[in-house]
Amino acid sequence: MSVELVKHSASDSDVLWAARVSTAGEQSLAEVTKDPERSKGLINYLMRDRHGSPFEHNSMTFFVSAPLFVFREFHRHRVGWSYNEESGRYRQLEPVFYVPSEERKLVQQGRPGKYEFVAGSAEQHKVVTEAMEESYRQSYRAYQEMLDAGVAREVARATLPVGLYSSMYATCNARSLMHFLGLRTQHEQAKVPSFPQREIEMVGELMEARWAELMPLTHAAYNANGRVAP
Repeated sequence: MSVELVKHSASDSDVLWAARVSTAGEQSLAEVTKDPERSKGLINYLMRDRHGSPFEHNSMTFFVSAPLFVFREFHRHRVGWSYNEESGRYRQLEPVFYVPSEERKLVQQGRPGKYEFVAGSAEQHKVVTEAMEESYRQSYRAYQEMLDAGVAREVARATLPVGLYSSMYATCNARSLMHFLGLRTQHEQAKVPSFPQREIEMVGELMEARWAELMPLTHAAYNANGRVAP
């Protein structure tokens, strides 16, 4: 997985001037140039009492490269998100596929809502790697054969599996990102448990690291208040 912060307009000051307009009107514009560290208590209050709209007045655009099955989960997040993804109709897709590393836990135990994943054996990892690589080679070979025969890309792509890598631009604000992280990452400070698939969690962790650099006070308040989106 890879995540690149392409552009942004996001800082802790954005939360402050948006919040203070309710009591200060046009004077809230002074917050744009003030040191937000002096007002971190306000950010914590807004987060704690779930006054969410001040966290929407910012923007971050990420370039994400991940398997298709990750994007299918990603696109369930619609409020506060915009997406543009690489198209298999308009370009030939590259043979880049996902194979889990040895650190990826393979075995599911328990039932939905209560299950956990545990490490697989060396034999299970061997089976996964060999089966996936064989499937990927076969499917891409079929895809290439159809393209060589003059079949349209939008038809030939149907043979490709969800382990194929794709790329997209994803734009969000801090509030929508916090909601995403609350569902798609596990964290010791989270009040509400989450059971994300590991691959989308890896993307979420990379996005969170970029956001924490841009809005450190907001990120700290998010963690301090149980990682619940306001």
